[in-house]
Amino acid sequence: MPVLVYSLLRIALFGAVTALLWWAGMRSWLAPLLAAFLAWGLSYVLLARPRDAAALHLARRAEERRAGRAQGRAGDDAAAEDAADDALRGAQDAAAPRATDVEDPGTTTRRDPA
Repeated sequence: MPVLVYSLLRIALFGAVTALLWWAGMRSWLAPLLAAFLAWGLSYVLLARPRDAAALHLARRAEERRAGRAQGRAGDDAAAEDAADDALRGAQDAAAPRATDVEDPGTTTRRDPA
């Protein structure tokens, strides 16, 4: 909202300066051009408080956006790490001998390791 207020105040200042120049007799294409430069300078001096409020509002929004992105990336990183950990555990479980794969030591049909 502060950005909208500041923008509207600048447009109103430009309109007022243009109307003042037009009323003073400058009725050419130079009136809006000169009004733009005059309104820019006047807005710097007269609209300092709304400009600061708008800048603070934009800075807060940017910080919130950055914090949201960082949190989203942290969640993505955690999910990727969990998936990699699950894949590693699945590979380890597949390579580990199961109870059905181990021969019973009491049987007589054993293979020679050599």
